[in-house]
Amino acid sequence: MSDIQTASQTASVPRARTESGAPGTSLVTERGTTSIDDGVVAKIAGLAAREVAGVYDMGAGAARAFGSVRGMVGGERSPAQGVSVEVGERQAAVDLELVAEYGTAIPDLAAAVRKNVINAVERMCGLEVTEVNIRVDDVHLPGQERQQGGEGEQQQEPRVQ
Repeated sequence: MSDIQTASQTASVPRARTESGAPGTSLVTERGTTSIDDGVVAKIAGLAAREVAGVYDMGAGAARAFGSVRGMVGGERSPAQGVSVEVGERQAAVDLELVAEYGTAIPDLAAAVRKNVINAVERMCGLEVTEVNIRVDDVHLPGQERQQGGEGEQQQEPRVQ
């Protein structure tokens, strides 16, 4: 998604496939129940949120720092970083913590993230998303990596003879 969509541009979101419509599309049927783990929904929501232009990173300060350290030692960042979910039999609620790019209109960003997360979770999991709460934890400033990258390095002072 390259452009942020405003709330007025968001069309109605298709409902989850939990009603007894087409056979095999419901999570709860007469032949059995399908349950989806919280971690699965959290990964889907995290990946969907990161797809939106204007989202720089996910998670609060401590989670981002831990993720950076994990990345330095060869581990991968979790797609569920900055995401918490509550999943029931037919519904899910999602809480997101994100870092916005400087210059991005936060209300438009939140609307675009919310729409993308709802679409992804409802389409892939068949759960009705009751709410997506978004907490913008920080704003990423241009050139911030270059400034931070030099802090840990030791610079040699010129020798005086």
